[in-house]
Amino acid sequence: MLPSHHRMEATMTLFRPARLLLLGSLLVATPLLAGQALAEATPPRQLHVQAEATLSVVPNRATLSARLWERTPAVARDEEDSSDPTALREARDRLEERAAELIRTLEEAGLERDAISAGSLNVHPEHIPGARTIEGHRETLVRTRLERPFQVKVADLESLPLLLDALTGAGVNALDGVTYDLADRDAATDEALVMALEKARHKAELMASTLGVTLGSVITVSETHSPVYAPRMMAMSADMRESAPQAEYRPGTITIDAGVSVSWEIEPES
Repeated sequence: MLPSHHRMEATMTLFRPARLLLLGSLLVATPLLAGQALAEATPPRQLHVQAEATLSVVPNRATLSARLWERTPAVARDEEDSSDPTALREARDRLEERAAELIRTLEEAGLERDAISAGSLNVHPEHIPGARTIEGHRETLVRTRLERPFQVKVADLESLPLLLDALTGAGVNALDGVTYDLADRDAATDEALVMALEKARHKAELMASTLGVTLGSVITVSETHSPVYAPRMMAMSADMRESAPQAEYRPGTITIDAGVSVSWEIEPES
């Protein structure tokens, strides 16, 4: 058996080559890691583009909004029968009769029943000024208004004037206007988004050509704002039939805006 000092020398001799091998590996790996870190620190050559597009489309659908109402007789505010159930029932019966007549008139004008939507009954108290008393004070009268809203969906805009005449002929109390719309909103918003992307590509190709670089693959793409769609409103008054019997109802156009941001890689020069 070797003495202790000889065993120590043997152990040191065995581990010295291993330490040298590890040190050599570290020296070889260090330039590689440094090169990799340098490559990662160097920002990629990119071209960023933002583009917006506006699509104008002609509406092909419309919704008419109208209201019918009936009122109870006005009575003094301090009278006990200011909310007379008999008066309320009679006003409601008159309103329902007029609503049924309105629906019949629209159906005779060529509208399907499914296209007519009658809202729920609304009850509104109304305060109106009455006659002056002997003391010179004006008393306040109270009455109740019972109201039914209607919406009429129009699939053929050519029939819009005829339906408006039918509504006014049926004696609606208020025409709240026309809302112009599209049968396929998704197709229109998709088209606006495609237009924005095509505009972004055109701008990127123009910039690359001018700068003498070559576009590579798309790196990132996002919407700066989603396509915004809003139906177009047109207000009108209930007495339009008398004021303009031959009026034309032009729907105009609906605009949809879309925006995108796209980044391309710039290919290295060969």
